[in-house]
Amino acid sequence: MKIKFILPALEEAKSPYWRPIKYSLFPPLGLATLASYCDPGDEPEIVDEHVEELEIGDSPDLVVIQVYITNAYRAYEIADQYRSRGVFVAMGGLHVTAIPEEAKQHADVVFLGPGEECFARFLCEFKNKSHTNVYQSNDRSLVNGLWPRRDLFRRERYLVPNSLVISRGCVNRCDFCYSNSFYRDGRHFYTYRLDHILQEIESLPGRHLYFLDDHLFADRPLVRELFRQMRGMKRLFQGAVTVDSILRDDLIELAYQAGFRSAFIGFESLEKNNLTQVGKTSNLGRSYRDVIKRLDSLGIMINGSFIFGMDHDTKDVFRDVTYWALDHGIATATFHIMTPYPDTSLWKTLESEGRIICRDWKKYDTRHSVFRHPVMSCGEIEEGYHWAYREFYKWCNIRSGSRHHETMRMRWKHLIYAGCWKKFEPVWNFIIKNRMLCHARKILERTLQ
Repeated sequence: MKIKFILPALEEAKSPYWRPIKYSLFPPLGLATLASYCDPGDEPEIVDEHVEELEIGDSPDLVVIQVYITNAYRAYEIADQYRSRGVFVAMGGLHVTAIPEEAKQHADVVFLGPGEECFARFLCEFKNKSHTNVYQSNDRSLVNGLWPRRDLFRRERYLVPNSLVISRGCVNRCDFCYSNSFYRDGRHFYTYRLDHILQEIESLPGRHLYFLDDHLFADRPLVRELFRQMRGMKRLFQGAVTVDSILRDDLIELAYQAGFRSAFIGFESLEKNNLTQVGKTSNLGRSYRDVIKRLDSLGIMINGSFIFGMDHDTKDVFRDVTYWALDHGIATATFHIMTPYPDTSLWKTLESEGRIICRDWKKYDTRHSVFRHPVMSCGEIEEGYHWAYREFYKWCNIRSGSRHHETMRMRWKHLIYAGCWKKFEPVWNFIIKNRMLCHARKILERTLQ
């Protein structure tokens, strides 16, 4: 049976803000994981529209489409074209789980929640012509989880092909996070076995890894032993952790010894009332300054995440956050406009207050303001957002930000990492066009050492 797995291009990947390197980072790991449940006689194919053209004139036996909110309209367009020719179409992902009734209009079957268990069940029933139209994730476990079908990736088209996850879900409950709705009606957090994780790491070529888990340190006993086992592997890796997880015991030191060199941290806001309102409890009562100092002393760079447009923000927030990040040596910053994704707690609150003013999913890209703010207009929030990015990544500010590190080595790492990420767009475009990302990967590894 020919099965075609498709990741449609996100709306922002085709917008004026499109940065090819940003959408050439990671292969579609979720689809590759589903592909691992295909039978040996099946012919699976993965197409990532961010790095290759999608041919829709073919006639596979089954098309499986992963849907995020900002690729939803593109996903529906692809699905409708296939279905018009009698091809069976299945859909799953965050947006399908949040608004299944919308997705059902464009698919023959939808998957709600994590896909491993229900996709395997569907495949069996589909081949026996006994399938239903909706599959809900029931038994949430990775105890017998399979490795992703990495052989289906076009490895040379990604800067970070060695992406992996050791868990599903998150132990935190932030009101704005899609994860809560995606994992409802079942376990919200669960992990692979340690031996499975170590075997997968051993199977990956090269030195660099990127853990895509929502919170890498969530299962502390598991990762403590993982990092002990990884010492001596000579790996370099990046991942997302929380403010509070860095300030506990010696786990961050063990992570560094295992090769942890760059942390994505959701600071989100400098205002306590904002953190309280959106349920970001893991940041409350913790010193951001102590977090930064501890990571810097080890030699771990920070990609800080910040959200603009929370209710307690004023027009000063853009300048305050931008210069705070620069003054604290944050190497790279990811800015977002607060976005109420459907079916999240934030969405339900704002909808009940009549404050959601836009339901065009293309604008739910964290670059647009889609709800009514107490003191700022949508235009003011969007203008401040763009100003923050421009200001933070000016060459003069990259240089000044790098000077806030304790060691010359970290200053140089900051300068190279931030500069290459944001100031060499024509170079990245040339590298991508000429299939040279493997060479850029070596530079990334040297920078992270």
